[in-house]
Amino acid sequence: MSKMGAADEFKATRPMTVQAVKTKAETALLEEFAGAEARLPGGDWLRRLRRDAIGAFSALGLPHRRIEEWKYTDLRAALKEAYPLVAAGHTARTASASAAFAAALPSTGTDNDFIEFIDGHGTAHGGEVGSAPFLLRALDNPPAWLKAELERETAVRADAVTALNTAFFTDGAVLDIPDGATIDTPLHLLFADGAEGTAQSRASVFVRNVIRVGKGAKVTIVEAHLGSASAARQVNAVTQVIVGEKAEVTHLKFVASADGSLHVGKGLVALGAGAIYKPFVMTLGAGLVRNDLTLTFTGEGAELDFGGAFLAGRNGHSDTTLVIDHAVPRCKSRELMKGVLDGEARGVFQGKVIVRPGAQKTDGKQMAQALMLSPNAEFDSKPELEIFADDVVCGHGSTSAEIDEDLVFYCRSRGIPLDEAKALLVESFIGEAIDKIEHEALREAFMGLARRWLRDDRAKAAA
Repeated sequence: MSKMGAADEFKATRPMTVQAVKTKAETALLEEFAGAEARLPGGDWLRRLRRDAIGAFSALGLPHRRIEEWKYTDLRAALKEAYPLVAAGHTARTASASAAFAAALPSTGTDNDFIEFIDGHGTAHGGEVGSAPFLLRALDNPPAWLKAELERETAVRADAVTALNTAFFTDGAVLDIPDGATIDTPLHLLFADGAEGTAQSRASVFVRNVIRVGKGAKVTIVEAHLGSASAARQVNAVTQVIVGEKAEVTHLKFVASADGSLHVGKGLVALGAGAIYKPFVMTLGAGLVRNDLTLTFTGEGAELDFGGAFLAGRNGHSDTTLVIDHAVPRCKSRELMKGVLDGEARGVFQGKVIVRPGAQKTDGKQMAQALMLSPNAEFDSKPELEIFADDVVCGHGSTSAEIDEDLVFYCRSRGIPLDEAKALLVESFIGEAIDKIEHEALREAFMGLARRWLRDDRAKAAA
């Protein structure tokens, strides 16, 4: 039997460590931060947050399929190359962006009352909501509440997406709705790519929105992200929403994604006692889109009524992931997701509802449904319930199916052409979710988005 030398004995007793090999994209992001840090906005307090955040990202890396909530959207595998941070200076309001907004949201009050961002930078145009609607203007000397919210989220969120956003964000909207205010006109946050011919062909964009709605206030917010086929973008958009006691917030978001684009959006919501939050998320296009919502009930008697729809064709990938945290008693949550998939598109819905110990009288229901227009499309649905209280009512369901041929036959027997019959059935299916939007003009605008996608998808399939 051979004797171990001192070096061998040291190796045998030393705890082994595994150093993860960084991908090309992860390395590029770290190098990009090193080069861009000096020109990123904000004072010393924010520089410290940014450095902590990029350190967290370096340790975590891009999320991948071995992380449970990312098992269907492997960002590390999908992000082969990280695009450079978009250069400042291309923020002028452009006719093409304005036309895209008008086409996407017709007759909804966007003509003058909106806050506009081009490639993540606020433009000179914008409805002056509050004293400082642009985050960039507030970063050097932020109000105490804004600084506290940015610091709190950085401290409690240990995920790579939020860490990257904190490290790189350049601008965003700051809305501070006073106690008791009722704002009848919807507030629009509109995000677009730079003008064709002036924008970088490939760039990454990071935006952070922070919204505080005071006690008893009522507001409708529309957050629109319009991708461009002429300039590939990798977008990371985080929106923090603090809903005060007995406030009511309707928050509509839609993402129009172009082929080859990436949009990772995250909503971080705290819901006060007796508050009502009504979010609706729509995704359409052929890019890769991930929409996250993490909502925490912080006060009793609050309600969440979530609706969502995705329409994806070709190689599109649409992922909607929810984490609904019932941390206090007597709160109610409802989630309805509808999806339409064509070509080789993939749809993902993950809905996790947590009922904490002591959160008695929780009422939670969830449903996800997908309509498959192609045998090559895929729908992955993963509802989850984690219940640590005994006096609750919670349930969930999920279905996927093709168009009912009997219904198609019924329509055709009444003289409706085949393509029009299928379109009517798809519209009826997706309309159940869109009907959750109470504002009539906005409801019709979102329904119009679905109709245009159906029309364009049929035209591409026929070509």
